[in-house]
Amino acid sequence: MAKGSPAVSEPTYFILACLLDGPLHGHGIIKQTLELSENRVKLPVGTLYGALDRLAASGLITVDREEIVDGRPRRYFRLTDEGKGLVTAEALRMQQASSVVTGRILRPGSAFS
Repeated sequence: MAKGSPAVSEPTYFILACLLDGPLHGHGIIKQTLELSENRVKLPVGTLYGALDRLAASGLITVDREEIVDGRPRRYFRLTDEGKGLVTAEALRMQQASSVVTGRILRPGSAFS
């Protein structure tokens, strides 16, 4: 992510973040995203697969494998190096932005300290 580029959306951030631990299938991504976001990001199936298609087209994720479960295909997705770089850069960007505010709130003489 280049300096000055817009932040990734919260759903995209959490989709990428949940894939840091390894490949997951769609339902696993939905559950993990909900858990990591502390129930803030609820991904309907259609929204998830649209996002996964966009992330794959952008080279941020790729299909790791596909298997048949109960007669239905189940695709597992994994981060690419570019996807890992993007989610890492976004986490660092948010951390820096957060430190600006928390540093001002916690400094001596602040109206909030």
